[in-house]
Amino acid sequence: MTRLKSKDIQKMNESEKMKKIEELKLEMIKARVSTSKAGSSKVKEIKKTIARILTLNKGIKTSKQVENHK
Repeated sequence: MTRLKSKDIQKMNESEKMKKIEELKLEMIKARVSTSKAGSSKVKEIKKTIARILTLNKGIKTSKQVENHK
């Protein structure tokens, strides 16, 4: 899994973002199963990536709402 950058996420459309989130959730489940007591860094990275996608998605929706109210 490669770390997604903000630029890459902003280039995605809504359906691509949702598909990526679903893929990351599945990958996180697999990582949790395969992770022993040590080495949960991959799970943390996946959680951060999901949060980044959702945060940027929320910011885009908010900016569109502000533009519509003008």
